[in-house]
Amino acid sequence: MITLPPSEQSLHAWVDGRLNEADRQALDAWLAQHPEVARRVQAWRNDAQHLRAALGGALAQPANPALDPAALRQRLRQHRHRHLARAASLVLALGVGALAGWNGRAMQTPAFVPMGDALEAYRLFAQQGMMPADMTAKDPQTLQHWLDQHFARAQRLPDLDTAGLRPVAARLLSTDQGAAAMVLYEGAHGEKVSFYIRPPGPRHNMLGRGSRQDGELQADYWSGAGFNYAVVSRAGSMAPATLARLQED
Repeated sequence: MITLPPSEQSLHAWVDGRLNEADRQALDAWLAQHPEVARRVQAWRNDAQHLRAALGGALAQPANPALDPAALRQRLRQHRHRHLARAASLVLALGVGALAGWNGRAMQTPAFVPMGDALEAYRLFAQQGMMPADMTAKDPQTLQHWLDQHFARAQRLPDLDTAGLRPVAARLLSTDQGAAAMVLYEGAHGEKVSFYIRPPGPRHNMLGRGSRQDGELQADYWSGAGFNYAVVSRAGSMAPATLARLQED
């Protein structure tokens, strides 16, 4: 049973629909009396819906039943007795087709895309301006204090001064695994880079150091102190030495 005023964990459980009916009704009533908090958690819900919608198409491609190996074997058995001569060539054609089909589907369906939500959050927040900031500041320490309030044991904000980038805004997000956050950096010429932090999920899947490119964007990711991290930037815009240093901090 939740307590009132609710903890941030309870608020995220409300956003994700993980409260039982009694707790949900109690929190609904409390939010009705606290409109400022209600607007904030509704914004989290909208963020989560945007991210799910952005990622959903890539992660939910339907399987092609025509390429199911069991179905292929059954069709081959049915034809073997009636058309033995044709079966040999049909086996070869179907075998090659099935292999190409399954390999192609594996390439097109990123069932486990590392930090895909970090890339989509960058697009929605930094590029499209669909997410207003929860915090803006010219002083990096102010944003660090904001981050510490939500992720007390996490890695500190990366220092990108040598790349001409300073943190200017932050946004708290909601994922299926709990709270996430994105801190936006800007340069003197309008360059934008984001630092993204999220929980590792129910299986505590920690990430090795890695990098992936998605269109014009690049995500460099790693794990530490119980969280997953990513720095998202325009592909090729960050010096490799800078990115390597961030993952060692």
